[in-house]
Amino acid sequence: MKSIVLIFALMLVSCASSISVNEPASIVPVDRAEKEWWMPRHEEKLRLKEQMGKVDLVFLGDSITHYWETKGQQVWQQYYAKHNALNIGFSADRTEHVLWRLQNGEVANIDPKLLVLMIGTNNTGQRQDAPKDTALGIKKIIESLETQLPNTKVLLLAIFPRGATVDDPLRKINDDINLIIKEFDDGERVHYLDINHIFLDEKGNLSKSVMKDLLHPNEDQYQVWAEAIEPRLTSLMAENE
Repeated sequence: MKSIVLIFALMLVSCASSISVNEPASIVPVDRAEKEWWMPRHEEKLRLKEQMGKVDLVFLGDSITHYWETKGQQVWQQYYAKHNALNIGFSADRTEHVLWRLQNGEVANIDPKLLVLMIGTNNTGQRQDAPKDTALGIKKIIESLETQLPNTKVLLLAIFPRGATVDDPLRKINDDINLIIKEFDDGERVHYLDINHIFLDEKGNLSKSVMKDLLHPNEDQYQVWAEAIEPRLTSLMAENE
């Protein structure tokens, strides 16, 4: 009897070890249904996508993208409304939440020219995931997009800086993620763009006049962000005419 119990225990340990090694949380799709607003927002985006009919541009990410609807609303109207743009940024999402949303219809039945992707800072801030694990989650997102949106180019943005200085531990994690994901640029379908310098001073410091909480761009910075990506965004969309 003892030997059977021991064997069973070893099997459980082996299984748990296999899951932790082979499947970091960053790549296992999961929803956030425990948040009262999250699933209704997902369902709202599904309805909006269908109502729009034609979607030429998509922004996909977390709260920084979500806030185009509040802080960046006027800039969005100026730059992106003309492109039949869809915002599917969800506050506090990590890579695994984006994977779930992609598996559950958020880009189904559309054929955009371009998708702008930035995700990962919540993997850093909420769990301090290893950079390689967050980067793997981003890679899985890109692979999902390639399957579901084979004609769509991806503008992959470097994760924005956070923390006041270059020595901030969370800043360092994001920087290390960016070093990995920049290699996802294949020059054809996926195009990496790092605009982080526009938010920093000459010493790499991040001011509260730029990001009050040292994480989310202030309202005026959405104009700065739009201006910084506009040349690349415009050229990539034109290539997909």
